[in-house]
Amino acid sequence: MNIICICLDTFRADIIGEGKKFSHVQTPNLDAFASDSVRFTNAFGEGQPTLQIRRGNFTGMRSFPWKYNFDRRGHWHHAPGWHKIPPEQDTIAEVLLDRGYLTAIIADTYHMFKPTMNFSRGFAHFDFIRGQESDNWNSGDPRLIEDVLRKHVREPIEWKRHVGLVNYLLSQRHRKTEDDYSCARVFRSAADWLQDNHTVGPFFLWVDSFDPHEPWDPPKSYADIYMPDYTGKDFIMGGASSDEELDRVEALYLGEVTFVDKWVGVLLDKIESLNIRDETLVLVMSDHGTQLRDHGGFGKGANKLHPFNTQLNLMIRHPDGPHDKDISAFVQNHDIMPTLLNMVDIPCGWTDGEDMWQLVRGEKANLRERIITGWASFTTGNAVGRASVRDNRWNFCTSIGYKDEKGDQLFDIRSDPEERNNIVSDHPDIVSERRRDVEALIGQPLPGQLIEICDPGHAPMRKWLQKKLSEM
Repeated sequence: MNIICICLDTFRADIIGEGKKFSHVQTPNLDAFASDSVRFTNAFGEGQPTLQIRRGNFTGMRSFPWKYNFDRRGHWHHAPGWHKIPPEQDTIAEVLLDRGYLTAIIADTYHMFKPTMNFSRGFAHFDFIRGQESDNWNSGDPRLIEDVLRKHVREPIEWKRHVGLVNYLLSQRHRKTEDDYSCARVFRSAADWLQDNHTVGPFFLWVDSFDPHEPWDPPKSYADIYMPDYTGKDFIMGGASSDEELDRVEALYLGEVTFVDKWVGVLLDKIESLNIRDETLVLVMSDHGTQLRDHGGFGKGANKLHPFNTQLNLMIRHPDGPHDKDISAFVQNHDIMPTLLNMVDIPCGWTDGEDMWQLVRGEKANLRERIITGWASFTTGNAVGRASVRDNRWNFCTSIGYKDEKGDQLFDIRSDPEERNNIVSDHPDIVSERRRDVEALIGQPLPGQLIEICDPGHAPMRKWLQKKLSEM
């Protein structure tokens, strides 16, 4: 059996399918896929954000708690868990390659390909699509993109303030049509790879799209679906202030989601046209979500361990079914590797994760009663962040590695589904129990002190641009 995995960055879990908060968003291809799949409706990350999730995906091992201090020279940034895959941990690509699978990764999630990273381990083929966010791809005189920059920032331009956006726009100068956008390039490359390799089977293809991660920069027509009469600036990397500008930022995100859906559809259509659907398992997931003014703002981070950030899309379409089925038991991303390997009769008893398909077959009602999610904070010094302990009733959040102003938080999910009211003082017994859960995982009393040292790291092109822009 062939395996195709599609990972989408910053794609909220409450968009795809009927009855979701953002069900008005146009995602016809992913909606159709979801209706034909097993949907894990309580999937959450175990360690977040980006690289931490992907390490768990690839190894079946927990990334949190942060416990490695590898060399990261030349890498940026230095958040806890933001490092290579430990050499003693086998990757799913390595295991499948050893069993005769042709393995390939096609991705524009540039963090996986930075200096000292080794996320391409085990992939016989990899295609790194360049140019996302602060990828060090195309340099140039900042004045080359001045006219484009004016569409996204206030004037007069404060050049030094927009160094990251300048970096990004320099790498996007090649765009002429929507086919030139990063997301389109990723999925077109994946479809082309399938065209050339679908007959060699079995194969394992991992497609990793950085979109709809910031900057929220879809072709304008896609944002106009959600806000058609807007004539102001598109603040694709922050800076919006008026209600109209904030509405447009949300429209930019939703437009990017619809754009991603279109190109996911290109790959799904290729599977159909090649007549390999009946011999190919397809998994679609996200690494985390993002806040769209749920609690008043945008973005994600360790200070908001709520479903809009921590919950994942996770859907599996197996050739043999079942189809159109919901699984409500808690699962996490490090369950993916043992699940996929067991499906192709490869024993996988060495991981921290468990086989999710036991839930589908009815062999187990639950894999775990409670889940723990750690989210790394971007900081200098000892590794820090926050952790969430979630079950069907409570979400408990606490600090790791330091004491902060938020302290402990407890939310009653049943009476407060949006998790706005901290009732930590009302339930000391629940708080004590959940603190013990976290302490058992990190192996020390809270807040603990983890061994990773997060030195400051700087993107080389951004470092050069900062100097250049200071002279302008």
